[in-house]
Amino acid sequence: MQSGFRNDGEKKVYRARHFAEGAELALSMIDHRKVLVLAMNGPSVGASAAWFQGICDLFYAAGGAWLQVTFSELGLITENGSAIDWAMSLGAHRADELLILGGEVSVGELKQMGMVNQIFPKDGFHHAVHEYLLGVLDERDGDSMMVSKRLHNEGTRDRKIVALFDAWHAVSERFVNGEPLRRMNMKMEGLACQCAPFNLGEAKADSCPAKRSGRQSKM
Repeated sequence: MQSGFRNDGEKKVYRARHFAEGAELALSMIDHRKVLVLAMNGPSVGASAAWFQGICDLFYAAGGAWLQVTFSELGLITENGSAIDWAMSLGAHRADELLILGGEVSVGELKQMGMVNQIFPKDGFHHAVHEYLLGVLDERDGDSMMVSKRLHNEGTRDRKIVALFDAWHAVSERFVNGEPLRRMNMKMEGLACQCAPFNLGEAKADSCPAKRSGRQSKM
């Protein structure tokens, strides 16, 4: 829906309402009082490759899993405050490279960078993580763990909340000019060309969006 708006402000409010649920989910994870564990059992692409990985307290992954961040390819921005979360885990320059430029990174690489805590075998992954955490809880006091988490996060919570709401407004503004929808439509058209027969003898080679570049220089 891009028509029927009287001004850009109405467009932004419409989109902000659409993204409010995701922002509220991220906020609930930031303020979650218990230790928040992410157990990632396979590849993750797009928003799901950034939100949870940055917010969680402990990050366990299955061997062979990978992340692919595609924000800039789709005309979007790093959503729900993930930019600052990743920078805290990886350092500013490495986080900028992955989130601004995009690309694929393996959980093995993320473990070397300090973002993934531990990698478990893919077969029986969830059972292995569950048993590991049960062993951890048997030997540690739960209240002590939660208080420690609160103390660790007190110094960064406000920065995370500000980053979350800054990103919420920024992604809503991106949809005002229509660039994300334009790029998403090009991606869908490109996929349709790849899936359907395309006879280059009956059409110009550049008539399929998959053969055209959607890049626009910003430098």
